[in-house]
Amino acid sequence: MRKVYYLSTCTTCKRIMDELGDSISNFEKQDIKSEQMTLDQIDEMQKRSGSYESLFSRKAMKYRAMGLGDKNLTEDDYRKLIQEEYTFLKRPVFLVDDQIFVGNSKKTVEELKNHLA
Repeated sequence: MRKVYYLSTCTTCKRIMDELGDSISNFEKQDIKSEQMTLDQIDEMQKRSGSYESLFSRKAMKYRAMGLGDKNLTEDDYRKLIQEEYTFLKRPVFLVDDQIFVGNSKKTVEELKNHLA
């Protein structure tokens, strides 16, 4: 499976996808704002990454607005929050065969580029 979960209004997602160019031309692309992720999709990402927390973005504006920093969140909480609010997914998320690349850190993007090369 080759797929990317991204947000079409996110300039960072656009920049990374532009950088990758033709190497992701055969990827299935899912804009998580216009096409909500299913629990099965989130569970598949979790299986590959090892935890729901690793998929969760603490940079989302709603993280502070909801006071989540003051709470002890469980894996079930992370799963539910990601499913209910797309902005909680650390993005972009690339599924490449049996691998997963989560987020936009330079290290993650470089690892993805090397894997696709």
